[in-house]
Amino acid sequence: MEGIHILNTSSRYNSVTNEIGEFFITVKPSDTLLVSSVTYVPEQVVVTQEVYEQGYISITLRDLVNELDEVFLGPNLSGDLERDLKNIEVEDQINFDDVGIPGFKGKAEEKIPNLVGQVITPFSVNVEGLYKYISGYYKKLKMRRKWESQNVLVSLLLYHYPQGYFNEAYQIPEERTYDFLLYCVETSNMQKYFDGGHHGQVMEIFEEKAAEYRKRLNEKKE
Repeated sequence: MEGIHILNTSSRYNSVTNEIGEFFITVKPSDTLLVSSVTYVPEQVVVTQEVYEQGYISITLRDLVNELDEVFLGPNLSGDLERDLKNIEVEDQINFDDVGIPGFKGKAEEKIPNLVGQVITPFSVNVEGLYKYISGYYKKLKMRRKWESQNVLVSLLLYHYPQGYFNEAYQIPEERTYDFLLYCVETSNMQKYFDGGHHGQVMEIFEEKAAEYRKRLNEKKE
């Protein structure tokens, strides 16, 4: 698959797959590769000694599927979509404000507790929480959430700026645009400035990081 981003979390080197799904990246044994795209579930792959000696690894990604809630089709459909939509009765959902009590309205996510004070206390031990820390589950969860957030921001940047802009303004090869934007997001306060509408600071980051990124590309070629 083309356009898949690969990050070596140990050295911070990164790469992007070409049109036939190949990529090249510098690694050493025990490095971890984080593989992701906005349309696939992120995967982490450890470079074993065998993989390092072979110099080859094959990675399979799973589609990121957003499932819809159950849809019920009633018996009174006419076949005219516009008319049927007008006849659908919509009930407003009751929220916390309607009943006058505070409540959480965001997306529910698994809470990551503090190891000392929440998982381990002077009087008890949360066995499940302790296992998740020992197994690295919480570490992977934090990394996946950070990675997903970065991918969303890159997608917004690609939508916000016209095609070819980064090549014309900063001499970034078009096939490297996604990789360049992810580099900007990972190494700056891009998220803060873009969310706050401070596009002047965003442009300054582009200018600064473009010089660094072009230098990295030239080093790889050499």
